[in-house]
Amino acid sequence: MKPFYLVLANSLTAFLTNNFVWFAVTFWVYLETKSVVATSVMAGVYSGTVAITGFFLGSLVDRYKKKTAMMVSSVGSLVLYTVAFIIYVSTPEKIFTDPSSPILWVFVVLALLGAIAGNIRSIALSTLVTVLIPEEGRDKANGLVGTINGVGFLVASIFSGLIIGFLGVFWMLISALGLTLLTILHLWTVTIPEKGVAHSDDETKRVDIKGTIHVLKQMPGLFALIFFNTFNNFLGGVFMSLMDAYGLSLVSVQTWGILWGGLSMGFIVGGLVVSKYGLGKYPLRTLFLTNIIMWIVCIFFTIQASIVLLAIGMGMYMCLIPVVEAAEQTILQKLIPPERQGRVFGFAQSVEQAASPITAFLIGPIAQYIFIPFMTTGAGVELIGGWFGTGRDRGLALLFTVTGLIGLLVTLLAMKSRAYKMLSENYEQHASEPVGEE
Repeated sequence: MKPFYLVLANSLTAFLTNNFVWFAVTFWVYLETKSVVATSVMAGVYSGTVAITGFFLGSLVDRYKKKTAMMVSSVGSLVLYTVAFIIYVSTPEKIFTDPSSPILWVFVVLALLGAIAGNIRSIALSTLVTVLIPEEGRDKANGLVGTINGVGFLVASIFSGLIIGFLGVFWMLISALGLTLLTILHLWTVTIPEKGVAHSDDETKRVDIKGTIHVLKQMPGLFALIFFNTFNNFLGGVFMSLMDAYGLSLVSVQTWGILWGGLSMGFIVGGLVVSKYGLGKYPLRTLFLTNIIMWIVCIFFTIQASIVLLAIGMGMYMCLIPVVEAAEQTILQKLIPPERQGRVFGFAQSVEQAASPITAFLIGPIAQYIFIPFMTTGAGVELIGGWFGTGRDRGLALLFTVTGLIGLLVTLLAMKSRAYKMLSENYEQHASEPVGEE
């Protein structure tokens, strides 16, 4: 376990650094340009790029040893952050106040790509669980992976705002360069017991989306699992896109910021619970039962205009996300051959993350032109306004409730599907068969 813990600590530093850079750059661009459009474009470009690059990054993980892939990830981030730093120090500050400035967007794209290079590491870490951890302990190891992601997200979200507010972009970039260099030097000293790269054929040397799809088809039910999680991400994007607007209708921005930082602890708590207790004998069932609880919570946590109710609901939601992610990883690690795991994890990341920019594009107009009018001047005022409440915030609340109902219905139907039964049977058949090592 020692190599795994060392890699985990190294990855925590890398995840924290990359999240830190992207959060800080987003805050800084808004403060400099005062443009909501600029930050929206950044969010769309970021999530879209993550979705597109998963195919390619997964193939890199399969083609090289995992340590090499992780080293490439950090070196790539270091190079991109260095170029961004050179651009920043050599450009007059007033240039960055213009949201249409090409230099500003070159800087933003370099920071974006530096952060996205870290996704190689996240895919490699999922495959390393298969290499380093015995089968019976992989669910708990996946819980630890979820924990470090939560810690990285929480710490980065806090310190990115502080460093931009008190020190500025110069010291943010210096910090990022120093932490990335430290990550590279530490990884250099870590010995990962890999016997070699697991090659079954020459297809490993290219992206080979067709081959990855073929592997997924050979295990009935896996495609359905990936698309089920994609649909859940699509629905979950409703909350991520509109939650700030709803929360700020209830409390001040200062209170909301502190509360959101506290709610992020849910990622850590959920990951720690999985790392201690695992996912049970049937992780697929655990995944679906967790989704049922999540969607029930989403139905009721905005049923009244209460910040306490919202905080409790969002806290539970955050705690359950690592359980769902760990369950999916555990299933894929069991059923997918090691030589294909990088590309399958990359494929799943690309498909599932594609839901985020779609949601961001669609949900704003749906809220603005359907749900908000329905609860301010429309039929909703008479139908449910007496007990549900009326106004713009209640329009958003109704959208959240409807989203929860849809999610619950789809989850219950999916559990009755043929794909669910086939995947359950496949997992049980493989439960006593060890996955080959690299």
